[in-house]
Amino acid sequence: MAATRRIVSAAMVPAVALGMVLATELAPPAMAATCNAPEANIDPPPGSPATGAGQLPSGRRPRGTNDSAPLPKLGPLIAALINPNGTVKQQAAVVPPAPYPGGQVAPNAAQPVQPVPNAGADPGLSTADAAGAIAGSQTSLVEWVTGPNSPNQTLQRFGISGTDLGIPWDNGDPANRQVLYAFGDTFGYCRIQGKQWRQNVLFRSADNNLADGITVGPGAVGNRHSGSPLRQANFSKQILPAVKLSPHQEGMIPTAAIGIAGNQYMNFMSIKQWGRDGEWSTNYSAIAVSNDNGETWGVYPGTVRSTSPENVPRARFVPGNEKFQMGAFLRGGDGYLYSYGTPAGRGGSAYLSRVPERTIPDLTTYQYWNGDSGSWVPNNPAAATPVIPGPVGEMSVQYNTYLRQYLALYGNGGNDVVARFAPTPQGPWSAEQTLIPTGQIPGGIYAPYLHPWSTGKEVYFTLSLWNAYDVMLMRTVLG
Repeated sequence: MAATRRIVSAAMVPAVALGMVLATELAPPAMAATCNAPEANIDPPPGSPATGAGQLPSGRRPRGTNDSAPLPKLGPLIAALINPNGTVKQQAAVVPPAPYPGGQVAPNAAQPVQPVPNAGADPGLSTADAAGAIAGSQTSLVEWVTGPNSPNQTLQRFGISGTDLGIPWDNGDPANRQVLYAFGDTFGYCRIQGKQWRQNVLFRSADNNLADGITVGPGAVGNRHSGSPLRQANFSKQILPAVKLSPHQEGMIPTAAIGIAGNQYMNFMSIKQWGRDGEWSTNYSAIAVSNDNGETWGVYPGTVRSTSPENVPRARFVPGNEKFQMGAFLRGGDGYLYSYGTPAGRGGSAYLSRVPERTIPDLTTYQYWNGDSGSWVPNNPAAATPVIPGPVGEMSVQYNTYLRQYLALYGNGGNDVVARFAPTPQGPWSAEQTLIPTGQIPGGIYAPYLHPWSTGKEVYFTLSLWNAYDVMLMRTVLG
């Protein structure tokens, strides 16, 4: 099998045979955002895993946050900061996009990637109305997804007191439709040495009524459709294999994921060093794959995008790959997977590549959008020019059937949650429209990830709050 198709899993082959070293990590220091909460400091149940390892994700803290601020609680007060009415209107169940007969899910309503013409007689908005629809939108908090106080009781049921991101994607299985959610650095019971730290975990949910939050069902060891892949009862396991391709690594953080033809593909970044608020460096990004609905994962070595020659000694360094350390996946409906990229941290611009869905693990088949020439350049990431100017932090993109445009959410330099729209994946992208000013939710908001089952007038997305160090579900009603 070609090198670009080989998968690395710590459970499959000895590390020595692949020239790799398994990660050896230290326990994190106390984490104020999670472990100051009394709910995380109760005694763990008997038999709970007694060890954890890793580094405090201090570099993920948004600018201007206050670590000594009290932990926010979900309730009318926070909701009122976003929605003056202070209420969350109950809505009908969200209807997932229909799956293709071949088993693949229709990508964002199977819209083409060509510009969508104005059609005033058609239902929904014409493309000329998109700016007004976003500007006239209303955003409200729906419910906590994670944390001891969430309805999902993630500490008691999954050993998760604090986590972030919650990147959602459709698993693409017409027989068992679920949305999978990938989380980053994760903490459990704080009284246990190491605080039960994991680099990443995963949830699954078939809940399509998002108006009252996201319900995560029970987990079960070895059950690929249960609420979470478990290490043991009531304890979510780290999903990505703990391989260490670089001399120094402080974490493996998911940044994007997609389900195609029975496989789950996840882009992740290897953290080299956490820096100041909103700043960090990476060794590389790469793609992991799972063929059992996220239960087990392997890493394609041929997808490693190193940021410098010394970061991954055994990988070929390609200039331009530093532009694709984080990003977002979008299925275009034309046989291509569109992969947006940003450099490490929250300060860079967004770039765009595309790859035939059948060759995702082969970096030589990627094409890069060059706005100067207005063309796709094959196998040359250095040719990519910005499609959205920075700063862009933790973005997500999908086709919106109400706007009849592509919709992007991300955090800008002021750490507001902003939106842009465009007629094609490459643009031209509109000016920023603010959905949530950072000051409206105290404690530091970041990482707005669009839910794949809400592509119309009501847009749902996950959002992380630093001071609580947990994930919320938000709802925006477009104007």
